[in-house]
Amino acid sequence: MVMGSMWRIAPGQALRFRQFGDECVLFNDLSGDTHLLGDSAMHLLSVLQHGPAERGALLASLAQALDCTVDAALEQETDALLASLASYYLIQCAPC
Repeated sequence: MVMGSMWRIAPGQALRFRQFGDECVLFNDLSGDTHLLGDSAMHLLSVLQHGPAERGALLASLAQALDCTVDAALEQETDALLASLASYYLIQCAPC
């Protein structure tokens, strides 16, 4: 991922979900698929519900939510989560 990349919720996507402990079932109303997501993925989606955000801001927000420091492992986890959410067509890179 590029450090300054902007992410947003996919246009037309309404996030419909149910929380069960530390996991969440989310319905993708654009594809009709249902996904089981963890707290970190849901945190990123909740941040993006407020508007597009840069990767760095998402990384900092996730670090704060997890009460940890930004390090290489968290960067890898965040990039993997963003790629996964994008592969589910829930989010996308926002055009500059």
